[in-house]
Amino acid sequence: MKKTLFLLTLISTLASVTAQAEVTDAEFDELRAQLAAVSQRLEELAAENAALKNVQAENANAVAAVQNRVADVGIPAAKAASWTDRIRMDGDFRYRYETIDVEDSSMRRRNRIRARANMKADLADNVQVGFGLATGGDDPVSTNQTLGAGGSSKGVRLNLAYMDWEPVDGLHLIAGKYKNPIYSAGKQPLLFDSDWTPEGLAFTYERDWFFANGIASFLESDTRRSNDTFGWGLQVGARGEVGGAKLTGGLAYYSLDTQGKATTFGDPTDPGDFFGNTAVESGGLPCGSTAGEGCVYLYDYLLTQAFAEASFKIGEWPTVVFADYVTNNDPSDNDTAWTLGARMGQTKDRGQYQFSYYYAEKEADAMLGIVTDSDFAGGGTDNTGHFLQINVGINKSWTIGAQYFINERDVASGTKSDYNRLMLDTQWKWK
Repeated sequence: MKKTLFLLTLISTLASVTAQAEVTDAEFDELRAQLAAVSQRLEELAAENAALKNVQAENANAVAAVQNRVADVGIPAAKAASWTDRIRMDGDFRYRYETIDVEDSSMRRRNRIRARANMKADLADNVQVGFGLATGGDDPVSTNQTLGAGGSSKGVRLNLAYMDWEPVDGLHLIAGKYKNPIYSAGKQPLLFDSDWTPEGLAFTYERDWFFANGIASFLESDTRRSNDTFGWGLQVGARGEVGGAKLTGGLAYYSLDTQGKATTFGDPTDPGDFFGNTAVESGGLPCGSTAGEGCVYLYDYLLTQAFAEASFKIGEWPTVVFADYVTNNDPSDNDTAWTLGARMGQTKDRGQYQFSYYYAEKEADAMLGIVTDSDFAGGGTDNTGHFLQINVGINKSWTIGAQYFINERDVASGTKSDYNRLMLDTQWKWK
């Protein structure tokens, strides 16, 4: 650039000299001095330009070094991202019509909705904080809301509030009100209703073929109440593959200290609020035999569980068969529950179908009734029967389906009755 400007200046000057004929020696000396000054300035500009290029190169090298350091030490990408990149949302909405037919009672019909919305924030040091809201009341095993009451406003409650820390690969430590981490064979509720969100502490660990899950939950944490209750459970299992079938199996133990304590949800004078479990009044009298007398659990729930699941394909149909067995080590009878079932198909896209079936027996004191499935035989224990379900995929986020329960309840109490329930659902999920 310096040479070009110099030549242009020289040509312009010569042209001017030619046009004006001759110039004096003094004028020529002045012109030469001006050209020397221009040349010196061009050299200075060239030096400044080179210095700027060096600074830019040094800055680029520094940025590259920082990026390499981030990759080397494994700093999560979310740390450098904006807050919107660290927030994730998901949820679902379900509309249900159901009929309930209980022997010697008039048929019940109702319309219900369920809506859930969850927010998760990924923080530094492999920490996630979650928060979730759901429709419904304070029922620990249901987020359904029955329509009616003149179109009145419906309740929305805190459903999740937790932190999840992964200190090492595969290990998650959880605190708060969280989704139940206990593995459920066949995704069917025997021990715990799928809507139950424990409160307290938990952990999950998974490495290669081995996994372990644990919960430490407060059914009631306030010691000022006579029924403060703490429970814990540990589940271990393994996964493998044999002949193209994926196998999962394991064992678990749960301890719930309930003997001599009132129910943590409901009316302690109402036998029905012990959800099938055996309850007594003071002196060992049957619950409800004395008007106004409070009742307490007769047993602790010291549960041993064994479960197994196999998944494979029959043609193009994904298929799962499963079994689950639970026994309570405290009582001497009515202490066993089990389920056996299968599921075929999937509803991940339009036009796909899924069929499910299981048979279950839940003796009165085989498990804690307050946290088990709220739909099977109307909830709780001391029941038995069949469950059938069909779902159809409308698109990737929308399914419609039907569930039918053919059950008997109050089996051990001597007042056994038939219980039939039909539920027609349409559901949307988003994330």
